[in-house]
Amino acid sequence: MASSRRPRPGTAETRAPERGPGTGAASPRTPEQPADPVPAVSVEPVEPVEPRTLRRVLVAAGVGHFVEWFDFGIYGTLAVILAQNFFPSDNPQASLLASFAAFGAGFVMRPLGGMFFGSLGDRLGRQRTLALVVLTTSVATLAMGLLPTYATAGLLAPTLLVLARLVQGFAAGGETAGATALVAEYAPVHRRGFLASWLDTTGFAAFVAGSGLVLLLTATLGDAMDAWGWRVPFLLAAPLGLAGIYLRTRLEDTPDFRRLKEAGRTPAAPIRESLRTTWRAMLFCVGFMLIKSVGHWSLQTFMPSYLQNTLGFERVAAFGVTTLGLFAVAAMVPFMGALSDRVGRKPVMLSACAGFVALAWPAFWLMSRGDAVLACLAMVALGVCMAAFDGASVAAIAELFPTRLRYGAMAVAYNVATALFGGMTPYFATWLIGSTGYDLAPAFYVMLIALVSLLTILRTRETARTPLVT
Repeated sequence: MASSRRPRPGTAETRAPERGPGTGAASPRTPEQPADPVPAVSVEPVEPVEPRTLRRVLVAAGVGHFVEWFDFGIYGTLAVILAQNFFPSDNPQASLLASFAAFGAGFVMRPLGGMFFGSLGDRLGRQRTLALVVLTTSVATLAMGLLPTYATAGLLAPTLLVLARLVQGFAAGGETAGATALVAEYAPVHRRGFLASWLDTTGFAAFVAGSGLVLLLTATLGDAMDAWGWRVPFLLAAPLGLAGIYLRTRLEDTPDFRRLKEAGRTPAAPIRESLRTTWRAMLFCVGFMLIKSVGHWSLQTFMPSYLQNTLGFERVAAFGVTTLGLFAVAAMVPFMGALSDRVGRKPVMLSACAGFVALAWPAFWLMSRGDAVLACLAMVALGVCMAAFDGASVAAIAELFPTRLRYGAMAVAYNVATALFGGMTPYFATWLIGSTGYDLAPAFYVMLIALVSLLTILRTRETARTPLVT
């Protein structure tokens, strides 16, 4: 329980022990381990946050996160249909590659969006910035649902689609880091992993909802799905966005950020300061994010097209298998977050990476048997690995950075990893199959990325149950 007496700024009481690079855990300073140049000042709330307030934060952050990732992810779920409508070609693989290239274009903008929204969030606050993120994404997604197709507008159609995707990506660059900072700074230290993990639960619930909606529309509309039914998920951006904006604008900013602002300690140039003072932690964050990014977009975006175009599954079966796998992730993430509060972030994340290394090829092999039941088992196995990593990593990433720079530093590091690896995963995996002629080739890519993240995590210290710092 935190003391009811607030320490005086500038006294020894406020100074936390020196911190090693890439971790929030306290450790002695050594010549090989320089101290973090940002003063580490404990900012655990003086009084516990009321349960009612905490519930409102989780709902507002969660609903907004759901909206963001439903809007951003639905493109990937519909990649095959969008390829036919916007990138027609005599070669189906070339058409799909063009669609995935447009999908990846959104990720190119994410680091820029992370810098813009991260800077706003560290200077002006998490709550207002996150409301602006949802508004921007919803407008871009709604525009996608209203675009003319190639048959109607020629080259203008794919050009407008890519522009809308770029705006989506720019806005998405500010979502995960901001929502993570919001929840982590409200959460009690002993439940931070569990509460922060609900963000990824809602994110995967959005993927499940998107995949499930496409499955339902495909099963009920038949050929009309290719003609106009694909527009329906995009048009839902308007009511969903309004709900997210309403909930986020009714929140107060985090107690930690409000205290920083009252003390006049918010940074004038947070991104520049982050790059100068927390670059080591940012590199660790990039390493964490490699398997998170590749795993996410392999399951959500690559799998539906892989099952259909490469393995020959019917469209309804492919969407059904994908939906079940995403549901397994969404259901398991909170349990993994709670486990990380008990045993630590590192053991859970390391187990997840080892699981990907051991299970990726067997899972892809099971899918290649052409049996829907075996494909479901394979997707669930990969989903459990993904849930374990997500459940522990959300809080672990927040614990790498001080509050005054948390939003921007996370946004830049997270989105660099996602742009370089996550966004291009569907394109690269599809290209890998075509260039090698081996249908299981993407499994080796997943295994390699998981190994890189595993080695990164081995070099970090445990951060569970440690106070956040300013």
